[in-house]
Amino acid sequence: MSVVIISGSCGLIGSEAVSFFAGLGFDVVGIDNNMRKYFFGIDGSIAWNKLRLQKEHKNYRHYSVDIRDSGKVDKIFRKFSKDTALIIHTAAQPSHDWAAREPKVDFTVNANGTLNMLEAARIHCPKAVFIFTSTNKVYGDRPNSLPVEELEKRFELPKEHKFHQGIDESMSIDNCLHSLFGASKVAADILAQEYGKYFGIKTVIFRGGCLTGPAHSGAQLHGFLSYLIKCCISGKTYTIFGYKGKQVRDNIHSFDLVNAFYHFFKNPRCGEVYNIGGGRHANVSVLEAIEICEDISRKRMNYEYSEKSRIGDHIWWISDCSKFKSHYPDWHYKYNIEDTIKEIYQMQKTTL
Repeated sequence: MSVVIISGSCGLIGSEAVSFFAGLGFDVVGIDNNMRKYFFGIDGSIAWNKLRLQKEHKNYRHYSVDIRDSGKVDKIFRKFSKDTALIIHTAAQPSHDWAAREPKVDFTVNANGTLNMLEAARIHCPKAVFIFTSTNKVYGDRPNSLPVEELEKRFELPKEHKFHQGIDESMSIDNCLHSLFGASKVAADILAQEYGKYFGIKTVIFRGGCLTGPAHSGAQLHGFLSYLIKCCISGKTYTIFGYKGKQVRDNIHSFDLVNAFYHFFKNPRCGEVYNIGGGRHANVSVLEAIEICEDISRKRMNYEYSEKSRIGDHIWWISDCSKFKSHYPDWHYKYNIEDTIKEIYQMQKTTL
């Protein structure tokens, strides 16, 4: 068993996983048909990343396949069959706003596509580990009911609140507004859990906060830090949507997340769920992120404010990763928020 199959292999997390596992000597099979370009236009295209991966990793094999095509997905899994040790499913439609434009496309990519991946794994490589990248948006807007306090540059929970260190997996996903994107990811999330609990497949669901890193093809509708830094470098006006720019996000670097994947892979469980993100180690408000960008670039950013917040958007989100850390105590963060922003800035500075 030496093959790793990665869907969304040229996106942020997928490409990080390609480099990580190819570097360990695995044969890596990538599935990616560049639907990000369809979702977000040329800014979202991952064509550049595909070329980079093919150039840097001779043990990377690419398939331009749509995960909604069950026949083609099944053919790939059948080809590698019991040689497959690990599946990392990152392919998705990732935007609240885009999902409302084309709900059927959003749902078939996120839910049906995940079902196709799970079923192919069950039939052809049931002993392989299956990692699914879910999202904190499965909790809908429930975090917005938390009693946050308004500070100068951010909203914040009182120190005595049980979620001050971060929101854990005990928060309910029911009876709240999810956005259509959140709903399609809930469906995929539950499917992945069920294939673990019902069929005994070694599935894990990582409910991520903001996932980020230098390989992100950021666009206005998705990729907060990447797009912010792109605007900083180009001089393009950045739009803050609602909450006075004080909304808080925890941001986890793609390397730290894929390293968490690796720790799970070495000692897997069935149907497990983890909140994963930057936690208290790496979080930032929009205003704070703009300030860091200005410090790094040594120039003022152009930005404007829209009173209308995005439907289902979180006012405050910090992940409590203590459950994952308790199961995998050897996993640690490599990047804090400043390190991450500097790395994205340096990469984009040389390519834009």
